[in-house]
Amino acid sequence: MHIHILGICGTFMGSLAVLAKELGHQVSGCDANVYPPMSTQLEAQGITLIQGYDPTQLSPAPDLVVIGNALSRGNPAVEYVLNQGLPYVSGPQWLAEHVLQGRWVLAVAGTHGKTTTSSMLAWVLEEAGMSPGFLIGGVPQNFGISARLGETPFFVVEADEYDSAFFDKRSKFVHYRPRTAILNNLEYDHADIFPDLAAIERQFHHLLRTIPSDGLVIYPAAEAALQRVIEMGCWTPLQTTGEGGQWQARLLSADGSHFEVSLAGQPQGVVEWAMTGQHNVANALACLAAARHVGVVPAQGIAALNAFKSVKRRMETVAEVAGVTIVDDFAHHPTAIATTLEGLRQQIGAAQLIAIVEPRSNSMKLGAHRDGLAQSVKLADQVFWYAPANLGWDLAAAVADSPVPTEVCDSLEQIIAAVKTLATPGTQIVVMSNGAFGGLPGKLALALAN
Repeated sequence: MHIHILGICGTFMGSLAVLAKELGHQVSGCDANVYPPMSTQLEAQGITLIQGYDPTQLSPAPDLVVIGNALSRGNPAVEYVLNQGLPYVSGPQWLAEHVLQGRWVLAVAGTHGKTTTSSMLAWVLEEAGMSPGFLIGGVPQNFGISARLGETPFFVVEADEYDSAFFDKRSKFVHYRPRTAILNNLEYDHADIFPDLAAIERQFHHLLRTIPSDGLVIYPAAEAALQRVIEMGCWTPLQTTGEGGQWQARLLSADGSHFEVSLAGQPQGVVEWAMTGQHNVANALACLAAARHVGVVPAQGIAALNAFKSVKRRMETVAEVAGVTIVDDFAHHPTAIATTLEGLRQQIGAAQLIAIVEPRSNSMKLGAHRDGLAQSVKLADQVFWYAPANLGWDLAAAVADSPVPTEVCDSLEQIIAAVKTLATPGTQIVVMSNGAFGGLPGKLALALAN
């Protein structure tokens, strides 16, 4: 079967393409912005990529068109599909029907940490000899690919609450029917489709309605929004993590790189890994609980976490130039920005920390998070915000009361020039965006080398 994917370079759709190819289908796709890491992964898989949405790419007609949720009515390719009566489906529905059906699905949901926790969980199962399938919205460095079918019934999926397609406004994760579910945390996000936090909580409730009574739901005990979701109705056993929970971590180093895990008050072992930050400690606890549900004893899971290598673009060191370290990170929400900087600050101590942030997510572009931005960067020494001409709201005003030196820039060149004057040996630069950011990390490295 020839499957053509509209919006193929999104992290979810690109991973879907890899699975379709592995199933033996002929796979092609298009996107408005073709950029790494997904573009390089797809090209390595022999998947044909087309820049743009010209309808001529749909002639001769493919057997099925999978339409990504970034596309809407008015898109030339979408209009052609509808006018010609071509068969089409959303990505989550295709995944559910052709990959997840009949498998033990382990789903990782929540506002933050989905990609990292999914990657941890897939790696823990892999190290336990369970050869899981997985679909992750990023590229786990332990695997070097974002998706695979796997060789056993177990399948780990990053379960996003975003809508499925322009014709299916249910959250993606409602399609997946997990048996084991991690609910990492819950905050307001996706302002382009959800009016408030209560609307997102309702979607999480819909997810809980699909989890069988012999499954397991894992969530942090102190998370008020998730507690409200549970109270709407839950028919599945629960395990809790973190403060007040059954799974606990006792920090043995301030940066979260070394901690002891306990379950119901009983020590299970010590994690000593390359990750940092309290948020990753919380991710680890949820991962160990989910792995235990499918038979991986905590000691075995802890040993696997000690060899975990994180995910591309999650606190990924991309260059070290003249003593300056450049880190690329996906943070795109005030909470994610704050936790990223907290982990990095604990790791580097008093070294100069420069943060560069692009408010690129749909929620950011709508200004939904602007009130939290100024305080989110308080642990940096200097912050550069990128404000493109089409942002639509006053970024400079939103961060005017930042507790640290702040500069709002309208070009990458302006950022690079300013950073060059500030960076000295020992400086840590963290670039935060959920997009390509014009290749800024690489451009910065080149400028510092020169």
